[in-house]
Amino acid sequence: MSKLRAILQAHVSNGSVPGAVGLIARGDRVEVQAVGCTGTDGTYPMARDSIFRIASITKPVTAAAVMMLVEDGQITLDDPVGPWLPELPSPAVVRTPAGPVDDVVPAVRAITVADLLTFRAGYGFSPDFSMPAVRLLVSKLKQGPPQPQLVAAPDEWMAALARIPLLHQPGEAWLYKTCSDILGVLIARVSGRPLPEFLAERLFGPLGMADTGFEVSASKLDRFISYYRTGPAGGLELVDALGGQWNALDPGFHGVPTRSVYPDRDADGAGVS
Repeated sequence: MSKLRAILQAHVSNGSVPGAVGLIARGDRVEVQAVGCTGTDGTYPMARDSIFRIASITKPVTAAAVMMLVEDGQITLDDPVGPWLPELPSPAVVRTPAGPVDDVVPAVRAITVADLLTFRAGYGFSPDFSMPAVRLLVSKLKQGPPQPQLVAAPDEWMAALARIPLLHQPGEAWLYKTCSDILGVLIARVSGRPLPEFLAERLFGPLGMADTGFEVSASKLDRFISYYRTGPAGGLELVDALGGQWNALDPGFHGVPTRSVYPDRDADGAGVS
């Protein structure tokens, strides 16, 4: 037996988290420990099958899905994304990262699939959130704290993105977050299927990830934990409760766009977002 339970309990006891689940596996030996509760009120004990928000873990999941499309021969890493994302054929770039969004120059080359995978397409967050182009990602695309019910559907979201200039030339610098959201649209358009459907069939199903998805159904809410962050005073601050933003939500952003453009052919999308 490892010290896993004691390690997890230490974080619960010092108030940094209300509860935690940990797993250690080596060969055929597996140990799982659940400590604490799903919320600070102590109503529901944490369990092995408690459902957590995986937040930015979605980024490597999205990247894996893109690589499946590469393996399938539907796209290559060197492909410009314009044929599938016609909103981004010739993006503009701010002359200087901190400069105004109307002082732009043309992109020196097209954005590629590899640029999006490596977060070097020119879109995204820099350490300085005061930059005008970065502020637009928050105000126009709702790229700040999670607000899934406020994010537009793919076509509308991509149209808004196209009106925001790049912070850097494609391939020039690493920027956080936005490229992963663009990849979600790319996957749906290349595959012609809603992103949740593609991920469920190609990734979550084969891996036995039965509880992983974009929303929590009513039948699973009793296993869904509250979402906390560290508040200004250092204690836990509730951000989203059990029946909050991901309660059977079915947000529109991840769906197949109403119209998709494919290489050598122009076809209506497979569904309505």
